[in-house]
Amino acid sequence: MNWISNYVRPKINSLFSRREVPENLWTKCPECGTMLFHRELAENLNVCTNCDHHMAISARDRLRTLFDNGVFAEVEVPQPIQDPLNFRDQKKYPERLKSAQRETGEKEAMLVAEGEIGRTPVVAAVQDFGFMGGSMSMYVGNAIIAAAERAVKRKRPLILFSAAGGARMQEGILSLMQMPRTTIAVDMLKEAGLPYIVVLTHPTTGGVTASYAMLGDVQIAEPNALICFAGPRVIEQTIREKLPEGFQRAEYLLDHGMLDRVTHRKHLKDELVTIVRMLLGLSPAVKGDLPAPELTPAALPASTPDAAEGK
Repeated sequence: MNWISNYVRPKINSLFSRREVPENLWTKCPECGTMLFHRELAENLNVCTNCDHHMAISARDRLRTLFDNGVFAEVEVPQPIQDPLNFRDQKKYPERLKSAQRETGEKEAMLVAEGEIGRTPVVAAVQDFGFMGGSMSMYVGNAIIAAAERAVKRKRPLILFSAAGGARMQEGILSLMQMPRTTIAVDMLKEAGLPYIVVLTHPTTGGVTASYAMLGDVQIAEPNALICFAGPRVIEQTIREKLPEGFQRAEYLLDHGMLDRVTHRKHLKDELVTIVRMLLGLSPAVKGDLPAPELTPAALPASTPDAAEGK
């Protein structure tokens, strides 16, 4: 028995070998290449701390950062017929849906919720690009209609966050029909005199841009978001010309009158509170004026002289 080979060398190797690091602890910024620790990135709202690049954020996390104390109630959305065209490419459409549901933990590509921002009640609808590219489906159309109806019923503004690659090809013409349906939903809000604010995030393209994403009373975008109908590469190949620098990005659209604001994600909630309250004719919100947490029996103060006297 070789004592050095069988005992000493494995012991030394175990002491100096590198520990395995879980893959999900670090995220590489696609813009500058900086490795970002997951907790630091989450605390910065998925914005790179080095170059300020706005990365994708899930619909549920978006709602948590939007509503006061992260508290909101989901609005029920009617479930459409699944796979109405019996569509199949490399996979069946239901299989693709189940895969997206496993990856995101969500039913579909849009979440609808209601709650308060800056103590102002609102309804919010958020598209999740992680769910099949946030593609516009019959469910998304139902979600926007449900959000508009809820806003009209409760007399609240509607804030919509768009993020989509366009219409969902697996639903064909039924997906494209959501363009007029959602336009009518927006008209419901306008007839009721309620604000409709759209926040365009990266990317917002195709039929989404050609319908509800560009019908807001106020159009806000996150920095460097791609906002277009046809992408720049398709346009370059069609017209055979080089496009201007930053073409179809949020800042370019702001300079050419297509947007009202380009706002950093950190300042977005404050700006939405200001705009919503202004459009509703309310006084400006008081910074930090949020509902106080309810006192539990353990948190109640000790007896006071007034309490002892029965006052």
